Amino acid sequence: MFTAVGDDDQSIYAWRGANPENLAQLGRDYPKLKIVKLEQNYRCAQRILRAANAVIGQNPHLHPKKLWSALPDGDQIRIIARSSDADEAEFVAAEITHKQLVDKCRPRDFAVLFRGNHQARSLELAMRALKVPYHLSGATSFFDRQEIKDVMAYLRLLTNPEDDAAFVRAVATPRRDVGASTLEKLATLAQGRGLPLARAAGSPALLATLTPRAARALTAFAERLDHWRSLSTSVRPRALIEQLIRDTGLAQHWREHSSNPEQANRRQQQVQAFLEWIGDRRENSLAQLLTQLMLESQDDEPGDRVRLMTLHSAKGLEFRHVFLVGLEDGILPHVSSIDEGRLDEERRLFYVGMTRAKETLTLSYCRVRSRFGREETPEPSRFLTEMPAAEVRWVGKGEKVQQTVEEKQAAARPHLDAIKALLGA
Repeated sequence: MFTAVGDDDQSIYAWRGANPENLAQLGRDYPKLKIVKLEQNYRCAQRILRAANAVIGQNPHLHPKKLWSALPDGDQIRIIARSSDADEAEFVAAEITHKQLVDKCRPRDFAVLFRGNHQARSLELAMRALKVPYHLSGATSFFDRQEIKDVMAYLRLLTNPEDDAAFVRAVATPRRDVGASTLEKLATLAQGRGLPLARAAGSPALLATLTPRAARALTAFAERLDHWRSLSTSVRPRALIEQLIRDTGLAQHWREHSSNPEQANRRQQQVQAFLEWIGDRRENSLAQLLTQLMLESQDDEPGDRVRLMTLHSAKGLEFRHVFLVGLEDGILPHVSSIDEGRLDEERRLFYVGMTRAKETLTLSYCRVRSRFGREETPEPSRFLTEMPAAEVRWVGKGEKVQQTVEEKQAAARPHLDAIKALLGA
């Protein structure tokens, strides 16, 4: 006797060989197989299940089933239209801040789910802007990208001259006439004198023991550090970073170390987004900015933080409140699936995302989205119209939405709460 457990509605790993056809083949191999359907759901509000059943019902089924729950209906599923991907991310961050204040929720009660890794950047920036603690999984953090870490190394070193790790990265990016052997010798000399590397690099006595070429390079670097550190006391962080990038030749370095023009362009866009984000921060000094950035650094454990994750990473998890962003044709369903007529697995992916929510589910899409340096005007995901009208509430669907005074006040409340939180009110 053996038992096989599976759910053809949650088969989202076809590229790993997990295909619903496996269940069909099992039935052919064992014609007397007994089928037991586990249709009661103990997680989701009943309304979420009705909407999810309607969506997944569009797919062909080998073993049709209908999930149900003994839990209450809960709130209607909201479908939110936002003007841009940045606006969408800011809306989500403000909503989470609002619910924490009003409903006394914890950050771990929330998840923000998305189809592709590229969607994480705007969400990370919005979360950090409102100081919402988050944990990113299933995607590379915007702040862990090579070009951002290069800039951060310089900023860390300017703020803390004793940060030897930042010194090693900064002095080698872009490459100067300072090789590994020179750095090793400098480290030995610095350790003997009880000095950090940055201080040792400016010590004539120590530099005299190095080759003239390496000594000149380290002297020039130390002088640049002193110049930028002095500049940081009189200019805003964004202006300082822009000056630093020009002086160091980092932009040229990133271009030369990109595998193709597309990657070089993406790196430039990442740095530009970082600069724009820096420019919008309330912190006026470099020290304040770095303190905030270091407090928000990531580690491996989610802890009590909002979960940002791809839909593939969310399978098997559950959260009280779920935001599913980027519900647009071309993203979910993915453009390649649309072109190749493979919508079934994309629909299952959407179904998995919906059924992560225990209490509330908010779906959002953008009227204009910036992708690869250009603006697009996508259509809302076709999956949104597959949910019963009675289970959803559309917000901002048209370009101009007529709202009552009460509706306008309700829409503005999360943003006001977010501002209060930032001001410590």
